[in-house]
Amino acid sequence: MKIHKEGYNSIAAASIVAAVLLVSINYFFPEQTVFHYLGYIALLVFWIIVVRFFRMPFREMVEDADIVLCPADGTVVAIEEVFVDEFFNDKRLQVSVFMSPNNVHVNRYPVSGKIVYTNYWPGSFLVAWHPKSSTENERNTVVVEHQKYGPIMVRQIAGALARRIVCYSKPDERIVQGKELGFIKFGSRVDLYLPLNAHVKVSLEQKVQGGVTAIAILGTHK
Repeated sequence: MKIHKEGYNSIAAASIVAAVLLVSINYFFPEQTVFHYLGYIALLVFWIIVVRFFRMPFREMVEDADIVLCPADGTVVAIEEVFVDEFFNDKRLQVSVFMSPNNVHVNRYPVSGKIVYTNYWPGSFLVAWHPKSSTENERNTVVVEHQKYGPIMVRQIAGALARRIVCYSKPDERIVQGKELGFIKFGSRVDLYLPLNAHVKVSLEQKVQGGVTAIAILGTHK
């Protein structure tokens, strides 16, 4: 397991804050008491929590053109047919994964192909499991043109805690299934918009892993 590059600055800031508090406590209150030790433990826990936010475990991924891989770690919170007015302007099958602060925050490409659309939308910071978060929250949309099955949309959505969406996608770039799409700091939600004939392989409230769990099979395959 390694630390994701998006965490370097945050971990450095957390380390400085912890160090300053540690020195301050001992400078102003030099006599050691039980409260000092409780404070040391609290600072250590704070630092560990921040580091865990940016962990990046090794994942062995096998590319499969007929499979839609999960784009994020978390819990499936929505599986429904919706009308998508961005890019498609028609109905799609939406599968949404909620990322809690305890999950790995790396986002991955669900399929291989060519990036044909990217767009950033400023917005609100509703809790990520709220149904309106898909269309009202700050979000970033990426559409990958699958060579065999057409466009697949991935939408990174900010939540109440997530205040920064990082996306590495560039228009006309050819990308590989399972590789990094981006990162959402401190958890949130990722929505997938699939063709209506996609066969969903997950269920509501199921725990899933980015780049590992098969979300759906494309086409008429079962």
